[in-house]
Amino acid sequence: VQLVESGGDFLQPGGSLRLSCAASGFTFSSSAMSWFRQAPGNRLEWVSTINSGGDNARYADSVKGRFTISRDNDKNTLYLQLNSLKSEDTAMYYCRNVRGDRGQGTQVTVS
Repeated sequence: VQLVESGGDFLQPGGSLRLSCAASGFTFSSSAMSWFRQAPGNRLEWVSTINSGGDNARYADSVKGRFTISRDNDKNTLYLQLNSLKSEDTAMYYCRNVRGDRGQGTQVTVS
């Protein structure tokens, strides 16, 4: 299993960003997928989950209305669109499949 996140960046409050997670080694189209994040000194925080078909998503209250999760099953790729970013969104962002596998993360810094 391989999950490779990308798209992280350093940006100012109010900015937007799209994260990607390229998946391989398992049947991506059959797996619900999630995004998590972890800020320095903090616990891992769940951000969002999308079902295998891509038509049902859930969000943490802290990101609801600002972040959008999506997926392209033809490309085996998961996305997270981050809008109206705040300093408290600064964290390492990880994608994870239902087995609990996750990638190395991509850093988002808002300052």
